[in-house]
Amino acid sequence: MKILITGGTTFVSKFAAEYFVSKGNDVTVINRGSRPQVNGVTHISCDRTALGDRLSGKRFDLILDVTAYTEEHIKTLLDAGVSFDDYIFISSSAVYPETNPQPFTEEQPCGYNSVWGDYGMNKLKAERYLQANVPNAYILRPPYFYGVYENLYREAFPFDCAMQDRTFYLPQNGDMKLQFFHVADLCRFVEILINKHPENHIFNVGNKAIVTVKEWVELCYRAAGKTAEFVSVSKAVPQRDYFCFYDYEYVLDVSRQNALMPDTVPLAQGLQEEFAWYKNNPDSVYNRKPYREFIDNDLVKK
Repeated sequence: MKILITGGTTFVSKFAAEYFVSKGNDVTVINRGSRPQVNGVTHISCDRTALGDRLSGKRFDLILDVTAYTEEHIKTLLDAGVSFDDYIFISSSAVYPETNPQPFTEEQPCGYNSVWGDYGMNKLKAERYLQANVPNAYILRPPYFYGVYENLYREAFPFDCAMQDRTFYLPQNGDMKLQFFHVADLCRFVEILINKHPENHIFNVGNKAIVTVKEWVELCYRAAGKTAEFVSVSKAVPQRDYFCFYDYEYVLDVSRQNALMPDTVPLAQGLQEEFAWYKNNPDSVYNRKPYREFIDNDLVKK
């Protein structure tokens, strides 16, 4: 296939570009060229909001849109003179209001989520613009992505703590639920969509198995060959000062996905793969938050 991927140099889009190149596809990426490109791609260097005529007259079997965060991002791409057979947009579960009953289903009304704020609303506006202009587009709503090339300071935080033999400071009793989706499973599901063209065009995607934050930390430590020991932190302490997830739990119903792709990468296996990569690429994680500093200065000393 000829595939156009937006992004291509960080985390999800980088993994996707590498994955589809490895499958023998002709992959083109759009990004500003500020980071190294995946081997084997054709690179179009520009900001996606200033495409000019770079895509005019080009045709692709698939557009995999990983980096659209606003309605403008969708509009500028559709207005660029490109033609395509399939369009898959990676949206977000942030489009579901936190007041919806859980697990969130694709049939539920979407709207403002006070935890995610403008991020969720902008994703929703992008979805709606795409649906209005490309009715056959597919929209995927993931929970937390994880895997090789993760650039946010999430798994890297407990990995660091494990490698330094630190006690882990856990929100309350650690029973807040988390749901994940491996980037390899995303790519596999994209392949299924373009091969089967299912009738449904909106899918929640993610692992069927839900874990607590305590279980997730234990798996991260285990991936590093360590055993986690915990200290419980009172709810009175703002969770984001010392921990890498908001104090917000939600669960997606992924029945539609499971009907097409029953199996996903086991979380323990995916975390082991991510740790092996992270250990050799610690500088690939950006915007490290001062969680450990807060713990040492404001929790340990108290």
